[in-house]
Amino acid sequence: MSSYQATVRWLRGDGDFLGDDYSRGHIWSFDGGIEIPASASPDIVPLPKSVAEAVDPEEAFVASLASCHMLFFLSLAAKRRIDVVSYVDTAVGYMEKDDSGRTFIAKVVLRPAAEYAGDSAPAPETLEILHHRAHELCFIANSVKSHVVTEVVS
Repeated sequence: MSSYQATVRWLRGDGDFLGDDYSRGHIWSFDGGIEIPASASPDIVPLPKSVAEAVDPEEAFVASLASCHMLFFLSLAAKRRIDVVSYVDTAVGYMEKDDSGRTFIAKVVLRPAAEYAGDSAPAPETLEILHHRAHELCFIANSVKSHVVTEVVS
């Protein structure tokens, strides 16, 4: 099977590390050479210890689910000769506490909206089938305990 690698790199800068006064900013590096600024969420670690402009793990989790779903949807649509012109998903993840008090992303709502060329827009029933199948095929959705919901916008 395949394997996937990401490198997470953090360096202590100024601040009192032992006093919990240090930056949570770090870098994610991927195989193509791209580097992405990352940080703890400002909702969890207050500014300026976190970096608001950076991607946080919770956002990345939601984005990876939405991206995986989209890629399978596009593949399924192409196989059915449905001519997709654009696709936007404004996905949202919701954090909760489980029965033992641990915080986790309990629900992710995907809201895919697609535009189609000419009159190739599928019927709503076909869209539901395609999105359901994309969800079943998505490696990321199959890897998590969170309840993943898809709310088809178009």
